[in-house]
This record gives sequence, C-alpha cells and structure tokens, in this order.
Amino acid sequence: MKKTNYLLFTLLVFALLLPTVSVAEMKIGIVNAARLLEEAPQAQAETELLNKEFSSRQNELMATQKELEELQNRLARDGAIMSEAERKRIGLDVLSRQRDLRRKQDDMRQDFTMRRNDVIGSLQVVIGDVIRNVGDIGGYDIIFFEAIAYSNPKLDITDEVLKVLQKKVSAKPSN
Repeated sequence: MKKTNYLLFTLLVFALLLPTVSVAEMKIGIVNAARLLEEAPQAQAETELLNKEFSSRQNELMATQKELEELQNRLARDGAIMSEAERKRIGLDVLSRQRDLRRKQDDMRQDFTMRRNDVIGSLQVVIGDVIRNVGDIGGYDIIFFEAIAYSNPKLDITDEVLKVLQKKVSAKPSN
C-alpha cells in the first residue's frame, strides 16, 4: 500500500509540474489598448474627422450661449429701468433659450458619443487584425489586449503593433 501511495504522490507531483514547464515556454505579449487608441495614426485621423464633423454644431452652440449670456447681462443691467412686461418677456425668453441650449447640447453629446463609439468599434476591428498578425508573425502564444491590471514592461508589444498600424496607413494609396 505504501508503494501505491508513493506512486500516486509521484504521479501527482509530475502532473502538477507538467503545466509549469509548458507555461514557462509560452511567449506572451501585452498591448496597451488606451495607448493604441491614442497614438495609432488611424485613431488620430478618425479623431480629426470627428472634430471636423461636429465643429460647426459646437460653434453654433457657443454662439447661442454667447447670445444667451448677453441677454442675461442686459436683463441684469437694465432690468431695473425696464417695464414689468418687457422684463417678464426677456426673462421668459432667457428661460426658453436656456432649455433649447441644454437640449441641443444633450443632443450633440449623444450624437458625438454614438459616432465615437462607432469609430472605436471599427478601430478595434483593425487593431484586432493587426494584433493577430503580429502574434502570428512573432510566434506569440497569448497576447492580452484589455483589462490588464499590471504587466512586466518586457511583455509590452504595443510599439510593434503601432509600427504595423503606421505602415498600414503609409501603404494606403492617397486619393
């Protein structure tokens, strides 16, 4: 019976050591998702497009806000010398414009968020393809992309992925 226990113990130790040996031989890479979404040329180009797309609405909102502030200043400055009816009319106009401005700001914020999420989604597809490509070429067993609390900087392959993304942009024919 002692020989059986010893044999089982030996097999158990060997079974526990086997995964350790195979894990030690694995090639692991870490990609910093936030850095990629910030530094990738595709992300920078999409950010510029988003800013251009929403700049006219943003300028319109700022002009509306400036008009509203001027109207509020006029009411505060000249309210004492205005007739009651005019003061009430301007006060209601200010409230109405404030509501409209808040609604327009909320609409723009929602539209911008939806477009940004679309852009990020399409960028993640491109980045995912590049990461798989880098993994295949580099012989990686595992590459982690998101939700990393800590990693050894030696495992970071973000620069490799960025280089491939940059080559991809420079290889595109210009229109």
